[in-house]
Amino acid sequence: MSGPTTSTAPEPGSGTVSGTSSPLRVALVGYGLAGSVFHAPLIAATEGLTLDTVVTSNPERQEQARAEFGDAVRFVASPDDLWARADELDLIVIASPNKTHVPIATAALKAGLPVVVDKPIAGTAAEARELAALADERGLLLSVFQNRRWDNDFLTLQKLVADGELGDVWRFESRFERWRPQPKGGWRESGDPTEIGGLLYDLGSHVVDQALVLFGPATSVYAEADIRRPGAETDDDTFIAITHENGVRSHLYVSATTAQLGPRFRVLGSRAGYVKYGLDPQEAALRDGSRPASGEEWGVEPESMWGRVGSGESPLTGGGRPEPTLPGAYPAYYAGVAAALRDGAPNPVTAYEAAAALDVLEAARRSAHEGGAVSL
Repeated sequence: MSGPTTSTAPEPGSGTVSGTSSPLRVALVGYGLAGSVFHAPLIAATEGLTLDTVVTSNPERQEQARAEFGDAVRFVASPDDLWARADELDLIVIASPNKTHVPIATAALKAGLPVVVDKPIAGTAAEARELAALADERGLLLSVFQNRRWDNDFLTLQKLVADGELGDVWRFESRFERWRPQPKGGWRESGDPTEIGGLLYDLGSHVVDQALVLFGPATSVYAEADIRRPGAETDDDTFIAITHENGVRSHLYVSATTAQLGPRFRVLGSRAGYVKYGLDPQEAALRDGSRPASGEEWGVEPESMWGRVGSGESPLTGGGRPEPTLPGAYPAYYAGVAAALRDGAPNPVTAYEAAAALDVLEAARRSAHEGGAVSL
């Protein structure tokens, strides 16, 4: 967006951007899968936000962004090009490779800019807490993009648990499984520890975060992590067992080597269970070029994909009652960020929550390496 700004620096400790009714100007660092499929479309669809600058030196990615968002979007080659014009921006979104998250977020916060970081925010919980402390010290928003808190099945499960439909939950089974018998390469599958790759930190960040949101802090963690595919450099088939403070046990599976996919959720309680197959449709829609638009249907799946609630029956043979799946709501994340910056509304995902998930992921890595459960 061109023209002068009337925004002011955040009030100490508030994390808000005050004094303007103009859209908050967002700089997006990285325009690979995360930046182009998730962040840019959701930013552009959020009232009160505008995509101002994209950081990429790749001409093809620049052209891709220009084709979707027009000539109003500016381009710079490096995050360092942003700090000199920090007063022209209101939010930095970091969607670059995992190993760059901490240094770029640190630089943005020191430049006085609120930050959204894609998951995982860091490689260690200690780094995440250091970033959170820096944000607190500067009075700036630091939020983590955990979009799968707004998956349709997760929102439905949250409601079932909150309404007591399942009774006391005893076991939570969550699967994020794929069938990719050949490694795709890239930093996500790199065996270099500095890349923070592998499924434990990629998909594991989602399933652990969901378990902690649903059932609270973990007291112990057990994990098994394997490299199954020829040529793979890091874990591609991982199981994590969490014991929560409240006694719930979470059994979490992330895999690229699953020839037959299990249910996305299987949740067992004292009154009933909930079984749900299939992934939320929002990622596929975004990849196909669909975009959230005001007043239009988004995140809705067909009745044939609904999960089932029951006791003593098999959902595969029609047992239990169908449970309508709530619409998925990825746009709600950036709406929450905008409200936090404008009005001081709660941060939709805090860095401290992300650090708690990293505590579990670090414990899982240690457990898989050493064997046995790790206490937290």
